[in-house]
Amino acid sequence: MHGGLRVASYNVRGLGDDVAAAVRVVRALAPDVLCLQEIPRRFLFGHRVADFAAACGLYWPGGSRGSGGTTVMTSLRVETLAVGHEGLPVGYFDQQRGFAWQRVRLPDHGIVCVVSVHLSLRARERKVHIAQVLDRVPHDVPLVLAGDLNEESTGRAWRTLASRLRLVSPEGPTFPSRGPRTRIDAIFAERGLAVAGAGSTAPVQLDPDDLVAATDHLPVWTDLDLSATAAPAV
Repeated sequence: MHGGLRVASYNVRGLGDDVAAAVRVVRALAPDVLCLQEIPRRFLFGHRVADFAAACGLYWPGGSRGSGGTTVMTSLRVETLAVGHEGLPVGYFDQQRGFAWQRVRLPDHGIVCVVSVHLSLRARERKVHIAQVLDRVPHDVPLVLAGDLNEESTGRAWRTLASRLRLVSPEGPTFPSRGPRTRIDAIFAERGLAVAGAGSTAPVQLDPDDLVAATDHLPVWTDLDLSATAAPAV
């Protein structure tokens, strides 16, 4: 069992590759909160997402329409308090973009808001959209934002995030999964949320063949120490 709140992010490319491999990857990660990008979005495809959540042993609240293929799933360790799936403005012929968020709580800890994003392939849109996401998500609790940014740390959207939040996922390329060369997937968190220290979490063992078969992105994850948000003893 890992300590803290394990947040993972994974672009699953429409679940169009080896879904069983993707399930094994998620189960090996054992996330408390899983931020997904590129879930199936066609009409009546919600059952595929629900089936994926069930196979991973996670809870999915549904209702992802309009979120640009983003959603958030949670483990049974986590209490889900509120859910949102929202769209972002794009050109008439451009791919739909949006974001998903959940307010979650571990027992005896405070509430955090976890956001899943998948930014545009256009640099100008990425910068505008990330500013809109940061403006529209709940601000009354600590924020964790994860996703496929479609740019590296030199990009303007990435720099906007880094000016507001702290990068908490490990360094290293995430795309493509076969011979990764660029880091475009990441997790950021409020500066007051600490990463769990070395030795406090069990190592994650991921099958390299599953990582390649599951999708074209590698997952990213981190364990956040929420002890600073723990409810006071009574």
